[in-house]
Amino acid sequence: MLGGYAGRLLRVDLTTRTIRQEALSEEFLRKWMGGSGLGAYILATETGPSTDPLGPENRLVVSVGPLAGTPAPTSCRHEITAKSPLTGIFGESDCGGTFGAELKAAGFDAVVVSGAAGAPVYLAIVDGRAELRSAAHLWGKDTYATDEALRAEVDQRACAICIGTAGEKQVLIAAVLSGGTEGRAAGRTGLGAVMGAKRLKGIVARGTGRVQVVNPDALRESIRTVVPIIRENTPGFQSFGTAGSVVAFEQSGNLPLQNWRGGTWPAAANVSGQRMSETILKGQYHCKTCVIGCGREVVIDSGLSAGQKIAGPEYETIAALGSMCLVDDLVALSEANDLCNRYGIDTISTGGAVAFAMECFERGLLEPADVGGLDLTWGSAKAMLALVQLIGEAEGIGKVLGQGTRRAAAAIGKGAERYAMHVKGLELPMHDPRAFHSVTLGYATSNRGACHLQALSHGPEGRAPQPDLGYPEVLDRFADGGKGEMTAKMQNYMCMLDSLKVCKFVIFGKMRIPALVDWLNYTTGWNVDLAEFLTTGERIFNLKRLYNLACGVTSADDTLPRRLLTEPRPDGAAAGSLPDQALMLREYYQFRGWTPSGVPTPEKLAQLGLADVRIGA
Repeated sequence: MLGGYAGRLLRVDLTTRTIRQEALSEEFLRKWMGGSGLGAYILATETGPSTDPLGPENRLVVSVGPLAGTPAPTSCRHEITAKSPLTGIFGESDCGGTFGAELKAAGFDAVVVSGAAGAPVYLAIVDGRAELRSAAHLWGKDTYATDEALRAEVDQRACAICIGTAGEKQVLIAAVLSGGTEGRAAGRTGLGAVMGAKRLKGIVARGTGRVQVVNPDALRESIRTVVPIIRENTPGFQSFGTAGSVVAFEQSGNLPLQNWRGGTWPAAANVSGQRMSETILKGQYHCKTCVIGCGREVVIDSGLSAGQKIAGPEYETIAALGSMCLVDDLVALSEANDLCNRYGIDTISTGGAVAFAMECFERGLLEPADVGGLDLTWGSAKAMLALVQLIGEAEGIGKVLGQGTRRAAAAIGKGAERYAMHVKGLELPMHDPRAFHSVTLGYATSNRGACHLQALSHGPEGRAPQPDLGYPEVLDRFADGGKGEMTAKMQNYMCMLDSLKVCKFVIFGKMRIPALVDWLNYTTGWNVDLAEFLTTGERIFNLKRLYNLACGVTSADDTLPRRLLTEPRPDGAAAGSLPDQALMLREYYQFRGWTPSGVPTPEKLAQLGLADVRIGA
C-alpha cells in the first residue's frame, strides 16, 4: 500500500469539455513528490517557449502533497502552476486553507486544466467525480460572492478556489483566492489571469475519502513530539500574526520604505500586528491542521465590508501598501487588503505598483492628467486606495499598473524603468537584501522571479539556523562569502516544503528536516533518507531552471534592481550596507554545478535524473 497519495490526477480540457482521470505511478510520485514538483514536471513537459500564457495551450495545474489529509501539521496547502502571463516564464503560487485536504479526499493529487471554455464555467469535484458547470451567473462577481455561491451550489462543506473581476479582465497581477472573507490567496505571478483567459471562474472540491497512512502510530507519535516545539517557538505568529514583525523588521533595516529608498520609519508601530491587536482585531483563524494560527480577523468601519469580519492584512500587505507608500493608516490598509481580496489581485505586486506610481508622480514622469487627477503624494491613504480600485477594475492608470511595473515602466517611458522594482518581471516581496545579503541571491535566482519564500535564506541569517544543512548557528547577515552555497541548499529544501505543501512557518518553529522526512516515510511507507530528500528538491529546482532557460532567461536576468545594488539605505540598522551580488552569484553557480553562465551542466542533469527530460511545446 502506498500511503499519502490518491494516485490519480484529473485532466480537464475546457475547449472540448472532456474530463478524464490519469493514474500516477509510485516511481513518478517519488521522483516529483507532489505540489510544486508535480506542477513543475507537467508544465515543463507540456508547455514551453512558444506557449502563450493566456492562450488555451497553457496548463493550469492545481496540486497537493502527500501529507494532505493526514494529521501532519500545516500540510493542507495547495500549489497552482502555469506559465506566468506577468513574467513569461515559470509561474507558481501556493495557498493555505482547506482546499488541499478536500481535493485529496475527493480522490485526486492534482487537476490539470487545458484549453479555454467558450463561456464561463466552473469545475465541481465531488468524491471522485467531476463536471463542468456554467458560471455565467457568477461572471462579474467578486471572490467573496463567488466563493459563497460555489459552495451553496456544490456542498457547503466544500472548499473553492476562484477568481474575481480582475482575473476575468486578465489583469496580469490577478490572484486565485480561497476561503471567502478569509482572503487566502495564491497571489503571485498572475495565475488569476490564466483562469480568466480560460473562462474558468473556479474549482470546487469536496471529498469524504480517507487518506491512507502506512504507519499511523509512528506519525502520531512524531507529531506529538514536534507540535510543542513549533508552538513554543512561534508565539509572535500566534499572538500578532505575521504583522507582528513590522516593527522588528523596521528596526533591523529589513522593512522596505518609499519604494526601497528609505532607512527608518517610526510610524511602523502604527501599522503593526501589535497595534492591530489593540484596535481592530476581533479573532484568529487557522489553516486546516495548523498549530500556529497566524490568520487575523478584523472589523473596520469603512469600505465595502464595514462592520463585517474580514481578513486582517498580513506583513507583506502592510509593507507593500503601507511602508512602501509611507501610508501609516491601519484601517486604510485593512480596507485596501479587503479590496485586493475581493477583486482578486496580488497585494505584493499591487503595493509595488502603487509605490512605483507615487515615485513616478513625485519625479514628474506621471502628471495629474495621467492619473485621473489623483494627487499621488507619499503617505496618502486616499491615493493608495484609489489606485488599488483602479488596478482591480483595470481602468485608467490602473489598467497600466495592473500589468506589472515592468510593463508599466515601458509604457510610461522617460526613464521610469529605474523605479520599477522587480526581478524577471515579478515585483519584489517585502524583505530588503541590503539587510540580509543572501536574499540578494534568493531574489535573483528564484525561478518565478523575485521571491523570498523560494529560498527563505534570511532564516539562517536571522532566527532560524539550519543544523541539518550545516548551519547550526546564525550567520552574519551582512557577510557575502558562503551565501551562495547556503542559499542553494535552502532553495532545495524549500522545493521540498513546496512539494510536500507544508507551511514554511515550521522553520521558524524550529522543526528539523529529519522530522519532515519521517512524516513522509510514515505516511507513504518509503525509506527516503535526508540525502534523497534534498536531492529531490534539487531536481525540482533544476527542472524549473531548465524551463526558464528554454523561455529565454539568461544569467543576465539573475540580478536585482540597480537601486538595491548601488544605493544603500541612508540610515537605520542596515545603513551603508550593499550586497556583493557578483561574488555570491559566482559561488552559487559553482556550488549548483552550473556553468559560469548559469546553465546546469550535462553531468549535473545526469546526476539528478534530468538528462532525458525535454521541455514541451
